[in-house]
Amino acid sequence: MLIVHRTSIVIVTPALADANNGNWRTARRWAQMLSPAYRVRVVPEWTDGDETLMIALHARRSAASVRAWRARRAGAPLLLVLTGTDLYRDLAVDADARHSVAVADALVTLNARGPAYLPEAARDRCHVVLQSCPARASLPKTDRNLRALMVGHLRDEKDPLTYLRAAARLADRADLRFDHVGAALDPALGAQAAALAARQPTYRWFGALPHAQTRRRIQAAHVLVHASRMEGGAHVVIEAVCSGTPVLASRIDGNLGLLGDDWPATFEVGDDAALAGWLVRLREEPGLLSDLRARAADRAEAFSPAREADTLQGIVRGLL
Repeated sequence: MLIVHRTSIVIVTPALADANNGNWRTARRWAQMLSPAYRVRVVPEWTDGDETLMIALHARRSAASVRAWRARRAGAPLLLVLTGTDLYRDLAVDADARHSVAVADALVTLNARGPAYLPEAARDRCHVVLQSCPARASLPKTDRNLRALMVGHLRDEKDPLTYLRAAARLADRADLRFDHVGAALDPALGAQAAALAARQPTYRWFGALPHAQTRRRIQAAHVLVHASRMEGGAHVVIEAVCSGTPVLASRIDGNLGLLGDDWPATFEVGDDAALAGWLVRLREEPGLLSDLRARAADRAEAFSPAREADTLQGIVRGLL
């Protein structure tokens, strides 16, 4: 039986729906998971209110809300969710990010390797919550070519240039196709994507697409390429795995913390030659692609919505 509480929760996320990014999607999904039992409000910044619990996404960018919460709701619990930029950049250099970690009652990382980047004294307050998405069936695929797909707004952290360089290396391979979804948050990167699309028919840049269209492209691709320099726990990787689409990923902890330490299809950050080599192998060795699909199917169980909801609700109950 569902126990309904009068308790209210505020979720602070620096990005709301118009940003269409991972922070917003996490906040929206968690609000849906918690709303049957709690009153939940999602805001970009908290200055005052009577909520019983704050869930803050991003140690640095939500630092003002964290300070306001501790000033006005000193004894009320605070759950801090650490992003990739928190773990792999800001905690080392930013005092606000470190303060947020120090005053939080509990911490969450979105990949299994994340806690290792926290100060040792903070690790016993840390939980791992693997994000989720509904499973979808893989869509039929042609055997005339291999279609790779990269999904992510064009900015330095996502390293779209490695994907562009790999595509350019393989320009003479008509049997290798490169699709690219994401808005040009960095105009210079967008200009390079547009230039490659203009001169190379096997590369297509679609810009930003609605989520439903993007998910269908993930279902239809032979392989998702995720070349990021830093990630807290990329939801697109989870969507690919839950769509039966294997992932070629940069060898960073944010990716391995989702896919598993033994995930074989990885390449060093920025190594477009290695990425190109993997794509050629996947095209020319059908058994390798089949093996990666099987691995993705096995891994998908870790990203079930029920599992994420149970983990999150357990943390919240413990804090309340």
